[in-house]
Amino acid sequence: MIGTMRLIINEIRYRKFNFLLSLGAVAAATAIFVAFHTITTAQERETRRVTRDLGFNLRVIPRETDMDRFYATGYSDLTMDEQAVHRLVEYPGLSYNHLVATLQRHFELSGVPVLLTGISNEYAPPGQKKKPMIFTVPPGKVYVGFEVAQRLNIKNGETLDVGGKSFVVERTLSETGTSEDVRVSANLSDVQDILSEPGRINEIQAIDCLCMTPDEDPLGILRSELDSAFPDAKVIMLKSMAEARARQRQSAEKFFAYLTPIILIGCALCVGALAMMNVNDRRQEVGLYRALGRSSARIMALFIGKAIVIGLCGAAAGFFLGGALALNLGPIIFPVTAAAIKWPWPLLNASLAAATGFTVIASFLPAAAAAAQDPAVVLRDT
Repeated sequence: MIGTMRLIINEIRYRKFNFLLSLGAVAAATAIFVAFHTITTAQERETRRVTRDLGFNLRVIPRETDMDRFYATGYSDLTMDEQAVHRLVEYPGLSYNHLVATLQRHFELSGVPVLLTGISNEYAPPGQKKKPMIFTVPPGKVYVGFEVAQRLNIKNGETLDVGGKSFVVERTLSETGTSEDVRVSANLSDVQDILSEPGRINEIQAIDCLCMTPDEDPLGILRSELDSAFPDAKVIMLKSMAEARARQRQSAEKFFAYLTPIILIGCALCVGALAMMNVNDRRQEVGLYRALGRSSARIMALFIGKAIVIGLCGAAAGFFLGGALALNLGPIIFPVTAAAIKWPWPLLNASLAAATGFTVIASFLPAAAAAAQDPAVVLRDT
């Protein structure tokens, strides 16, 4: 063992250039893998955050809703028990998330028609912590849409009378170019009191967790789940939004899944080519070793041992180089999730093991070819 280690060290000293080339190939491949994995993880987080911010893509409404009126007014004229949202949250295996119960009605506020909306807290399945998608309106306060604020000349912090109840304007919202501009949002319980609808809602908004495109029929799956959990309701999917979310997330996942093997195979081919060049350059030397009585196993151990050293050293160098690249480039490319980009310590052991394994595999055939050489043939051709 000691003799083999001495041979490996002498081999590295004598053939520094070949060793450095192989080391550089492994380090470059590892650095690309670590940096790409870390940055892609950040990209996936950013994609989830951005697609999440597109808004809710599921609307759960009473089953008997008149759909003509629903699409004309933007909400159901029927109501259901507020406990429905809790039933959905607690139902096992449901592919819904970020559930919010609402009660909406057209309402006149100081002579201005508005869409009065009561909003509940946002719910996630038990055991899951999710960052809220929308604001939560505290009791006694309202959020006022852009057009309403302009028409009534409302400012933040002012008092606003809604249905005989006094509310503090928590925030006036910026212009969106949608129905949000004529919406006045309050806490669900406050709106239930104003509309004399205690404990009632007319919609549950949510996001699906399937991330499937329409050709995979996500709506059929969601409706089947809802029939089991809450047969008195029906679900409507905003298909364009759901498809955009699903396709974006799937494309990001496929990109990394396809590119990673290419990087690893490229590393293996590069190291294997360098190992084969090393064997060809040393045919006479290997033949002399065999003529002096060195066994095939000893010759194999020399080349494989060198491959292990290259793999470990290259992986370590590549890991730190790739981590540094990810920490410096990641926040520039993905500013939304920049704070979540951390040093990729969990990849260290995987990098060492994978790089060393690929290096040994890539060096095995050249090492076997070297060990199988007939010393008489080699020395005769010298």
